[in-house]
Amino acid sequence: MASMGKVVLFAISLFVIFVQIMAGRDFYKILGVSKRATTNEIKKAYRKLAKEMHPDKNRGDPDAEQRFQDLGAAYEALSDSDKRKVYDKHGEEGLGKSNMDGGDVFSSFFGGDFGFFGGGHHEDNDSPKGGDVVMDLEVTLEELYAGNFIEVLRYKSVAKPAKGTRKCNCRTEMVTTQLGPGRFQMQQQQVCDDCPNVKFVPEEKMLEIEIEPGMRDGQEYPFVAEGEPHIDGDPGDLRFKIKQQKHARFERRGDDLYTNVTITLVDAMIGFEMDIPHLDGHTVHIVRDKITWPGAKMRKPHEGMPNYDNNNVKGNLFLTFDIDFPKGTLTEEQREALRKLLDQESKQRIYNGLQGY
Repeated sequence: MASMGKVVLFAISLFVIFVQIMAGRDFYKILGVSKRATTNEIKKAYRKLAKEMHPDKNRGDPDAEQRFQDLGAAYEALSDSDKRKVYDKHGEEGLGKSNMDGGDVFSSFFGGDFGFFGGGHHEDNDSPKGGDVVMDLEVTLEELYAGNFIEVLRYKSVAKPAKGTRKCNCRTEMVTTQLGPGRFQMQQQQVCDDCPNVKFVPEEKMLEIEIEPGMRDGQEYPFVAEGEPHIDGDPGDLRFKIKQQKHARFERRGDDLYTNVTITLVDAMIGFEMDIPHLDGHTVHIVRDKITWPGAKMRKPHEGMPNYDNNNVKGNLFLTFDIDFPKGTLTEEQREALRKLLDQESKQRIYNGLQGY
């Protein structure tokens, strides 16, 4: 009976291994996300891990290349809603392994030159470089509060082989020419090599820009080697400059938010409660049980913008109240009733309200 039990246990082990092989790689585990993760959570996880696991940063690890390909394949499958449905139902086999090698997803997040991981960036050598491109990217205050991924279609000139040769690597050298017996002349001449000819062909490429919570107006987001090409050198960089769009309810100053609230005269006199919709959909509950005068201010701590360096820290929300006075004329009885209710003598004061500004 003991031997029979061992046989059964061995058969079960073989079955489990077979199921794992047929199921393929666990893409959720590779990315470190749950099966309920949103597309943005998947993108954030990939972007974070891709910087840590890139082979250029792990040159002493023989398995780095394979792990990086697995990471790219996981992102490629789970970031696409149609592929994700197939994967959830049939596993990697349902997608076809031949089409799941990770592709070129890394460059869509970081650009085409990975030298910034360890000494290979084109700014560190003497090769010529194409021009940098700076583009404004309009972003909503909601995106700067909660974060988002924005896809930008980039048309980039790419060098392709062409017929013939061209002059390249041109430089100035001292050339000695013999004029006759014992007579020589030295002069500067431009000397060039013959290189294969190339032509620039426009290609489109989708770039993924992560708007991180707390980013500020004017902050730049770089893509290495995605700028203007250079026929004999490296392409320049592409930099997106964040441009915060004007918001209908909030004004941002640093990490603080400011807004104005108009209330009725009745609310101003007897107090009120209200909910203010915030940038991510949650509401800020306001309670005021005392008289509110025009220009009165209220501070709600930790309801401002997240700090870019530490998203757990948030600024303040400042509210300035305006009073919507009723229109029309009061009767003499209503006036007298107000005088008795407010018990306030008539008093006027004339002064320079701009003093101190």
